[in-house]
Amino acid sequence: MMALAATSLATAGASWAQSVYDYRRSQTLLVSPEGDILDYIPEQGDVVISRDRMGRTVLFDRFGNLVATEIPAESYYPPAREDQARALPGVVDPYSDPYRGGPAQQPRGWDDDVTTASIPDALPGDGQPLDGSPSDMPYGGPDVAPPSDAAPQRIVTPEIPVKSNLSRLEITALQVFLDREGVSPGVIDGKMGQNVNKAIVAWEKMTGETLDPNNAEDILERLRLSGGLAITSYTITAGDAAGPYVAAIPEDYSHKAQLPAMAYTSTVEMLAEKFHMDEGYLRELNPGVDFTIPGTMIKVIDPGPAKTGSVARIVADKALKQVFAYGADGNLVAAYPASIGSTDTPSPSGTVTIERIALNPGYTYNPKVNFQQGANDKILQIPPGPNGPVGTVWLALSKPTYGIHGTPEPSKIGRTQSHGCIRLTNWDATELAKMVKAGVTVEFVD
Repeated sequence: MMALAATSLATAGASWAQSVYDYRRSQTLLVSPEGDILDYIPEQGDVVISRDRMGRTVLFDRFGNLVATEIPAESYYPPAREDQARALPGVVDPYSDPYRGGPAQQPRGWDDDVTTASIPDALPGDGQPLDGSPSDMPYGGPDVAPPSDAAPQRIVTPEIPVKSNLSRLEITALQVFLDREGVSPGVIDGKMGQNVNKAIVAWEKMTGETLDPNNAEDILERLRLSGGLAITSYTITAGDAAGPYVAAIPEDYSHKAQLPAMAYTSTVEMLAEKFHMDEGYLRELNPGVDFTIPGTMIKVIDPGPAKTGSVARIVADKALKQVFAYGADGNLVAAYPASIGSTDTPSPSGTVTIERIALNPGYTYNPKVNFQQGANDKILQIPPGPNGPVGTVWLALSKPTYGIHGTPEPSKIGRTQSHGCIRLTNWDATELAKMVKAGVTVEFVD
């Protein structure tokens, strides 16, 4: 045991020393439970070297407290990309990290060499003076349940006959296949529902083929051809564990405005969104796992790369609660479940255009323009972040105060109403934003 301790400690110490000067030459790092690289080399007599259930080298102090976990260096320092160092002249960096003073990790599907639209120098909520309200200020807000006395909305929902004995994994495979094809089923949770049914119909419209959700063998074969199995392994990095996170997101907008960022509240929430998953389903696939420990290997969904293409026209179907994106040739490029308008604040009718695209936007709340939130009667600046009122994307429409945007609650998409806007999951809104540019038409149909 002493020989093992001496060898492991020497290796860990050497890895740490190398990481200070050139992390690319090191193979392992010692990382604290908080996600930080140790800034010292523990003395051999001060720690006990052991291995955890996953076979990783772990260091404990004499009282049994975890001091550090040995993890691969590449899990802490992702490989550098030359194209990430290129700056786009005249374009606001949408993913600069205001909490750390440097660039943040880009969401899945974004590349630095892609310009989706001209982005204004001052985005709504991003340092704009409070002496007036911008004409394209986000109108959105939290999803709302229909009022009890409201007239029922006309809802069209396709009925897809599905065998009751389909397993969670078989339904997961179907959801992942549809997601990879660019017809989003919303959050992936291993359950059938209207968002899945709508995605099946959209896929058949897109391809001209028929998809039988009860034919598990056919779904698995299609899944294999689209990129492999639905579930894959992922190692939680120290960066994942470190955040930044906030303890909670308050309901009151005046309290939201006091936060440093509308960040994720946990590693589970961040990872679930990263892999297009329902938080509860992520926990189900990984029973008993502590998601805060770097180096932990977990099971996640593999949604594949984001859909690419050029969208020339968007149709927002209010009754179906679905958004359709078409190319210049008239063919369907992608489809997304959506929350579109409400009885109190209906979405526009007719055709409008996308005016500009704001990525990772802040939010300016103005009770004279927006809905009334609580007792707030003053203009409030709410910082950006995935849990912000408009999520990670704001596509401003030519009708003032309306837009297409993300959401802090992806599991509610297609199941609740919105404050007049088109609300998508953050990952769907991000994917769509990459395929559009200013001038693209958005048609609202009843």
